Amino acid sequence: MSLSTPCVDGCCGPMFSTMSVLSAAPPMPTMVSVVGVMDPVSPTYAEPMETGSPDDTGTAVEHAPVWTGLPPGLLRLRRLLLVVWLGLLVLATGVLLGLFAGPAWAVFALLPLALLVWGWVMLERNWRSWRYAERADDLLISRGVLWREETVVPYGRMQLVEVTSGPVERHFGLASVQLHTAAAATDATIPGLVPAEAERLRDRLTELGEARSAGL
Repeated sequence: MSLSTPCVDGCCGPMFSTMSVLSAAPPMPTMVSVVGVMDPVSPTYAEPMETGSPDDTGTAVEHAPVWTGLPPGLLRLRRLLLVVWLGLLVLATGVLLGLFAGPAWAVFALLPLALLVWGWVMLERNWRSWRYAERADDLLISRGVLWREETVVPYGRMQLVEVTSGPVERHFGLASVQLHTAAAATDATIPGLVPAEAERLRDRLTELGEARSAGL
């Protein structure tokens, strides 16, 4: 059964026809586009390496010791003794050989003279090799030309520190500091110091030794 509605002036006829055609056509499929949203991936950077000085980590930096050499008075003293003893030996050898063996044998007196020249040079090198350094916990003494030797004397092991000066040393204004410790192997001597420096070193080492012994 179909119902028709009259239309004035026939205007609804075409519209009705168009609606009928549209309703008869199959429905258009609806396309739904799903766009996935990608989470942005933030780049990963390597953490920077921590750098710093040894002081930042609490590691103590050990500084080089401050060395103190011996005064030149000790070199003059030793050279004087060398000239006196070897000079007398050269003179005695030349005179005795010339009198009892003939003038030609007096040439052998040059051997002690060559020894005098060699000893003159070696005494200076030995004097330059002597030095000492006052560190935080010990006293370091270094000496030797051909064979270097270093002695470490801990302040806490010092038992006696004394200043000595013989007649010849007093004439040249020199004194020596002798250190005695609990072990004889670590005993040491610093020769040829100025008396004021020797007394200062004695007082300081004695004070440090007592402080370290009380701390132990």
